[in-house]
Amino acid sequence: MPPAVQEAYGADDLGTKPIFAGGFINFGHWQAIDISSGLSHEDRVRSQQDMYRHILNALPPTEQRRALEVGSGTGAGTALALQEYGFAQITGMDIHPRQIERAQQSNSRLLAERPEHLGFVQGAAESMPFDDEEFDFLYSVEAAQHFSDLTAFGRETARVLRPGGHAVIASFFTTDDTPGHAERLAALLDCYANGLDLAHPVPHVVDALAQAGLTHTRATSIGPAVWQGWDRWINHVSGPDAWPRNFLRVHEEGILDYYVITATRPAD
Repeated sequence: MPPAVQEAYGADDLGTKPIFAGGFINFGHWQAIDISSGLSHEDRVRSQQDMYRHILNALPPTEQRRALEVGSGTGAGTALALQEYGFAQITGMDIHPRQIERAQQSNSRLLAERPEHLGFVQGAAESMPFDDEEFDFLYSVEAAQHFSDLTAFGRETARVLRPGGHAVIASFFTTDDTPGHAERLAALLDCYANGLDLAHPVPHVVDALAQAGLTHTRATSIGPAVWQGWDRWINHVSGPDAWPRNFLRVHEEGILDYYVITATRPAD
């Protein structure tokens, strides 16, 4: 585990910061929220819930299917997926043992009531602790910017999906592999300077999935629904000089965007 990931999701716990709310750790999907007026805690929680809904709505019908969330964090999104989308079973996987502990604690009632439907497992995106063809769906919300080996992640995604299974990955990536993007991000954002986030070009993410044998690979920008709302929330809780504010700046410079990437394992 990279040291920056160990620190950010260990005792420091990003999920306790004011910029995140409700147990979620994502920038939010703000399309259904009026960001022109004052934002509330409830708006912030809704934005993060809606990010999950936007991702899960990209999947075919989910009722009575098995799903894996890669990078499930505190499990708030995993619980939402189970309760709102009718999965037969969902496994949340995270590389950090403290996040697994938090997910089990915060979802203890749901785990007790529906133990056969929900579980949390420690594991890495590049080496998943699951059998071949175990899941109908794999989804990941704002975790892939941490993955150290995209080729291994693509291979593991293809391996654990059943024939005809679908993957949806949402996160922020550089728009292309132009030299200098990584250095610019590191100069403006601490999370790139310290190695927490990696400057993966979005074509490399798509290619990693395609090279693993997945088809219909496609990246779609959802930046318009993310960056302005995120920036307004950051300003609301942290002030205009807070370091996360520069995400909007690097987006406006054409360096970074937020994408939803979809892929399918071919049916036999």
